[in-house]
Amino acid sequence: MSDGARIKTLDTAPDLAALRDLIRENGALLRDDPELLADLGLRLDAANLVDFGPAALARVAATAKRESKARRMLEATARANFSAQAQTHAAVIDLLEARNHSDLVRRMDEVATLRFGLTGAAVALEGPMRVPAGWYPLVEGQVDLILGPQKLARMGFHAPALGLFGDKAANVKSMAMVRLAIWEPARQGVLAFGSPEPEGFTKDMGHELVDFLGRVFERTAERWPVL
Repeated sequence: MSDGARIKTLDTAPDLAALRDLIRENGALLRDDPELLADLGLRLDAANLVDFGPAALARVAATAKRESKARRMLEATARANFSAQAQTHAAVIDLLEARNHSDLVRRMDEVATLRFGLTGAAVALEGPMRVPAGWYPLVEGQVDLILGPQKLARMGFHAPALGLFGDKAANVKSMAMVRLAIWEPARQGVLAFGSPEPEGFTKDMGHELVDFLGRVFERTAERWPVL
């Protein structure tokens, strides 16, 4: 069909409101045309009223099934989010009870394994000065190499970060990592969570809860100076 013919067809198409009025005023034309009713997925019932035919009922059933599936997915997502938030709030209480830097990183690792079912958590810190027991030392600029320059967080598998997990590295299939800045002047660091599942953390996931735990870790760690 040429563009001219197509434009002419659109210009001469009947107005939808007028078409409705026409059908209402001439209902008998629709009821007396079995082929048209069949094309529309309709049929006449015993009382001579237009009723849904099998095709129409199938479409309604399919729509209801899709809506039910979408509702179940939304409900499951809401339950998962609520559970994750509840576990995160409980984790904060655990972290705030830490007695020193070593106890803090131990508690973070327990939060990861016991509350979230992960392989574990690790904390690494840049700088020439010593790091607390249980923390991993990094050279200056290594945080940018792990996360990416100026990036706050990184989700998904990233092989250069496996070394952060020590003897647990073989069981880490994906990671969630967030940048830390502790003390004044700030020392750059990384808080990393490892998952045993390749899809445990993926690049398209949000990192709000991980970032929140990172901020809690920073503030708690600043209670004590590095000796």
